[in-house]
Amino acid sequence: MIPIIFDLDGTLIDSLPSLTKAVNGLLATKQSGPLDVDTVRGFVGSGERILLERMIATTGIVVDDFEGLRREFLDFYNDAAKETVLMPGAVEALAVLKSEGFPLGLVTNKPREPLVPTLQAVDLDRYFDIVMAGDDLSKRKPDPEPLLHAVRELGAKRCVYVGDSDVDGVTAARAGQSFVLYTEGIRTVPVAEIPHEVAFDDFKDLPEICRKLSAA
Repeated sequence: MIPIIFDLDGTLIDSLPSLTKAVNGLLATKQSGPLDVDTVRGFVGSGERILLERMIATTGIVVDDFEGLRREFLDFYNDAAKETVLMPGAVEALAVLKSEGFPLGLVTNKPREPLVPTLQAVDLDRYFDIVMAGDDLSKRKPDPEPLLHAVRELGAKRCVYVGDSDVDGVTAARAGQSFVLYTEGIRTVPVAEIPHEVAFDDFKDLPEICRKLSAA
């Protein structure tokens, strides 16, 4: 069985509400008005540093200490992570894949500090044989190294990567891995522009997709 490796935000969990809450909590301390979910949607996918850079560009807030701002954001995000919501059917699909003997992994750009309470809030950590956070290595998606590292650690040469965004699709393509696109996640570009082998909108279809790609 080849590994099935997942993205997290927008794939297994709906992180937009908690991210928006964290962003607006931070902005309130800077005397800046709140942003709506659709605006924050355009910030996500490449890690918290890019998110904060996009937030600054959108709001025009003055930042003298970026690392201090990042620290403040993570404090808000750690708290908001407790309200994490699972994507419909995601856990059931993980349970089926695990019961069939597929090694399971997680490769996300989310830093480990908020990642831990996020996984605990929805009891996801028990499914994965390896979890790669965004700050575990010096490189992040769309660089292929985090995904390739996870594949190597699982004792494999190939995998199926499941994600929801162009960042995930590019990561898989650069790593030379099969990509399965979840179309109900946090997409900012059309499905047709994201490289993928298979697209799905319901997690009940994922186990069969993985069986077919594993056998290919």
